[in-house]
Amino acid sequence: MNYFWAFCVGGAICVAGQLLIDLTSLTPARILTGYVVAGVVLSAVGWYAPLAEFAGCGATVPLLGFGHLLAKGVRTALQEEGAVGILTGGLTAAAAGITTSLVCGVICSLVGKSHDQN
Repeated sequence: MNYFWAFCVGGAICVAGQLLIDLTSLTPARILTGYVVAGVVLSAVGWYAPLAEFAGCGATVPLLGFGHLLAKGVRTALQEEGAVGILTGGLTAAAAGITTSLVCGVICSLVGKSHDQN
């Protein structure tokens, strides 16, 4: 059942994103940043942690989960380090994911060939 609920919740998040792309004039970049901000807000009001507990990777892998991870890291660092944690907590919590995406981006840029899109 864990796989089923992860698929349903993750799929619902993706369907919402696709509907935003198809039915609004929002750019994909605005939708992506909106998802991250929504994850932070839902985490701040205490709604995202139960969803992540229920759906597992169906809720933690999408961009909403990244926003939740940032908010959780800031909350933890704020308790441990004080006000400095506001600046460092999110990046500390998400360091592995950020580093992996940067390394993969560099590798892809070295392997792939760039060309003019015209």
